Amino acid sequence: MNHAIRTRLRGAAVTLALLPLLALTACGSGDGDGRATAGAQAPAAPADDPVAGLRKVDAVASLLPAGVREAGTLRVGSSIGFPPGAYYPNGADKAPAGQDIDIAGAVAKVLGVKLERQDASFETILPALGSGKYDVGTGNFGVTTERLKTIDFVTYINDGQGFAVKKGDTKLGGKVTDLTQLCGLTIGTGAGTTFEATLTARRNVCAEAGKKPYDVKVYSENAATFTALQQGRIDVVMSTINGLRYQAAQPAAQTAFLGEFHRLDVGFAFRKGSPLTVAFQAAVDELIRNGTYARILEKWGTTASAIDASKINPPEHR
Repeated sequence: MNHAIRTRLRGAAVTLALLPLLALTACGSGDGDGRATAGAQAPAAPADDPVAGLRKVDAVASLLPAGVREAGTLRVGSSIGFPPGAYYPNGADKAPAGQDIDIAGAVAKVLGVKLERQDASFETILPALGSGKYDVGTGNFGVTTERLKTIDFVTYINDGQGFAVKKGDTKLGGKVTDLTQLCGLTIGTGAGTTFEATLTARRNVCAEAGKKPYDVKVYSENAATFTALQQGRIDVVMSTINGLRYQAAQPAAQTAFLGEFHRLDVGFAFRKGSPLTVAFQAAVDELIRNGTYARILEKWGTTASAIDASKINPPEHR
C-alpha cells in the first residue's frame, strides 16, 4: 500500500453505536431484506460524510458509454444487510448507510451519474445482471474463479471469509485455520454465498482426515443464523471478515470472532463483457488518489481491508 494511503488509514478509529445481535440481517455475504428484527435497533450511522464534496471528473466520466452519459443514470441491484458494509441505521423507511453505500455513491459522483438503487436479496443479484435487470450489483461480492465465468468485477476492497462462535465457546480454540477443525460440528451460513460454496466443495476434508463430517445449515437471513447460534442449533457461523469482526467488537457482543480464514477481493459486479468496468475502475482509482477512499474506510473502521488500486477481474486469492 502506498505511503499516502497508509498515512490516511492510520486516522482515529470510528466509535460506532451499539448493535444488538438480532439487528443483524443480510450482509454482502448473505441474503435477506436488510431489515432489523422486530424490537431491535440498528446503530446510527457515523455523521462524517466524506462523499459530500465530490464532483464529476470529466476524464473519468468520458470512459462511460455515450448512452449512459446521456441517460445519466445506472440501475443498481443492492443487497442491504448489517454494518459496516450496508444496512438500515434507522429502519427500512430511511436511507441505507455503510461502507458499500458510500463507495458506490462516491463512484457515481466521480462519473457524474445518479444511481437508481433497488434493494434485492443477495442470491438474486448476479443472475439479474445477466438478464439486464441491473447495470451493476453491490453486496460485498467476493471475486471467485466460479463467479468470473459469468460475471465481471471491479474491485474496491479486500474482505473475505471468517468464522464466529457464541461468546465464551472455546471448542475451536479461538481461531479456525483449517476446515478439519469443524469436523463433527454444525455450521450456519447464508444462501448463495462463497461460504456455502466453500463448505460444500470441501465437505470431503473430514472423511479424508478420518473424522466425522461437518453439517451445513443455510439460512435466508443472517438474523436467523445468529439466532440459531445463540440457541445452540449450530456451533459456528461462517460469514464476512469485516462483518463478524465488527459484530464481535460491540460492547454487548454475544459472539467471538475466530479470525481470518480466506481473503477475497470484493468488487462491483457486472454482466460479462459490460462496457462499464473501465469507467468504474478509473473512478475507484480516482477515489484512492484523492483521499476519499481512505476517509470512507476510516469512517467505517475497515482500513485493514484497503486496496492500493482497483482491478478488473483479478484471479481469486489462493
